[in-house]
Amino acid sequence: MMENLISPFFITVRVLDIIDILLVAFLMYQLYHLMKGTVAINIFVAIFVLYLFWLVVKALNMQLMSTLLGQVMGVGVIALIIVFQQEIRRFLLMIGTRYMTRRFSLENLFSWNIEAAHKVQIKAIVNACIALSETRTGALIAITRNSSLQTYAETGEIINANTTERLIESIFFKNNPLHDGGLIIAEDKIYSAGCIFPLTENPDVPAHLGLRHRAALGLSEQTDAFVIVVSEETGSISFAMNGELKENVDPKDLTNRLNVLFG
Repeated sequence: MMENLISPFFITVRVLDIIDILLVAFLMYQLYHLMKGTVAINIFVAIFVLYLFWLVVKALNMQLMSTLLGQVMGVGVIALIIVFQQEIRRFLLMIGTRYMTRRFSLENLFSWNIEAAHKVQIKAIVNACIALSETRTGALIAITRNSSLQTYAETGEIINANTTERLIESIFFKNNPLHDGGLIIAEDKIYSAGCIFPLTENPDVPAHLGLRHRAALGLSEQTDAFVIVVSEETGSISFAMNGELKENVDPKDLTNRLNVLFG
């Protein structure tokens, strides 16, 4: 008698069940991190609450309501693709750029050549930022880490030159046709200039931030690049990483951060 009462409430947990829960939790966290700070998070929460309500209705065996909500959830998959098309695109782009790094490209997969990564020319970058700050010349510099920025590099002009202070300053000189775009540095090379970076969709970004700062945030949200911004209005130096912007950075702090990441 006692065994019959206990057995229905006894739950067997397998190792695969734990892995399943962890994978779902990781996926939900990635979706939340992707939509955090956007209008889409409100829609996502509403759909999640509706889905939980549907599960409760099914558990209570409320046939009419369960059938109605089941039809809504069935059609809702197509509606989700339409509503969240930008987020789905960003999610796939994040997988393609953040997790499929340039070190594990198809070219390297079938190649036996293993080249040592060159260090970023930190001193040249910092000195260029100081000089640009003193003359209040706007600049937007993205330094690659693991994510490949090839897609964004192709929107500009491929340079593939050594990273020097004078070259960076000349690229952002106001009469240079490439000065309005972003500069991409890969290892010790200035790879591309005049590039177009994606703007952030975060509605909580302060109104005083211009397009360069919004582009820096947007690129850091979709890749793991380290992006430096020099304000044309104030000459202040800022940097963005992992979707967060730190404003009014001292050159010494910038150097320390670059040494931690690339030193």
